[in-house]
Amino acid sequence: MSALEAAFIGVLITLTYIYFGYPFSVLIFSKWIRKEIRRGEYAPQVTIVISAFNEEGSIGETIRNKLSLNYPEKKLEIIVVSDGSTDRTDEIVKSFISSNVRFFRQEPRGGKTSALNLAVREAKGEIIVFSDANSIYDREALRHLMSNFNDPTIGYVTGKMIYANPDGSMIGDGCSAYMKYENFLRSKETLIGSIVGVDGGIDAVKKELYRPMMPHQLPDFVLPLSVVQQGYRVVYEPNALLKEQALSAARDEYKMRVRVSLRSLWTLMEMKSLFNLFRYGWFSWQLFSHKLLRYAAFGLMLALYVLNGFLLGDHRIYQLFFFLQTLFHTGSYIGYLLQTKKWDLRLFYIPFYFSLINIAAGHAFLKFLKGEKQALWVPRKG
Repeated sequence: MSALEAAFIGVLITLTYIYFGYPFSVLIFSKWIRKEIRRGEYAPQVTIVISAFNEEGSIGETIRNKLSLNYPEKKLEIIVVSDGSTDRTDEIVKSFISSNVRFFRQEPRGGKTSALNLAVREAKGEIIVFSDANSIYDREALRHLMSNFNDPTIGYVTGKMIYANPDGSMIGDGCSAYMKYENFLRSKETLIGSIVGVDGGIDAVKKELYRPMMPHQLPDFVLPLSVVQQGYRVVYEPNALLKEQALSAARDEYKMRVRVSLRSLWTLMEMKSLFNLFRYGWFSWQLFSHKLLRYAAFGLMLALYVLNGFLLGDHRIYQLFFFLQTLFHTGSYIGYLLQTKKWDLRLFYIPFYFSLINIAAGHAFLKFLKGEKQALWVPRKG
């Protein structure tokens, strides 16, 4: 076997492990380990925190949704931080101010993470719940989240995001398929101990475990990792449902994926101590497999295609692999062309969305190498 063949096989095995081997391993280990959660009726004082920048189109509905949740009114507080909004966001939020709803303005604009730091300092709740400005909760979502904190080993809980995709776009379908894959992993990782990724629109943490973050850090990633460092579990609650509008434009989804990937890469570097297998055990393996290798997949896919090209004359099996890869990438490009014309052929949405995510990760990696950090951004548009 030549060095080229060995490299090709190594890259192929690694990519197979990332997308199939790791999920299969988690499935098997979850049947063997099974760290159950002692859920029970639990209703502590809760503060729901919402950071908003120019969200006049959705902030009113979001606040009304939170006020309508099936939770004791005297134990529910809502804090909205306007991050230097220039539209009617402040005016709308102020119309809801009451004993349950509080408003703060962050000026100058500092980004979502800084806004959360501000809100948590002011929060009265024992449990802090994070909601996006366009997140609509199921009426029972809060009770389902809180039931997990009946178990004293639990420090952080994330719910289940369901993407609404009324226009049937390929981006929306891709988001939905991706979340189904992620939610499967989270359900199995919970049984092992802690999950690696969370949904920032429906998360809950014990206030005593909250650690202020730097403006460029991704709260949806940094905070749960810090909870694991403090010796508590981060778990998934599938009955706590959140509905959000999926993005329909590839450009918006791409920008969001680049931003999230860049901030995640900085987090992985800044919290690299979590890769200490002797200290964090299973979680180190999960973080390496689910996150670090996943963000490296774009480079592995490129390497696989290039190596395959050099091996075309060696054996027919390499010709078959090259054909299949070319077919997949061609399908992705056709999907891109179709979505620009708003033509929907579902055959192409998975390869297109898969490629979009990995190209965005590659773009983020280049920004990371240049030392770029991002604290501010324009909100997602559905």
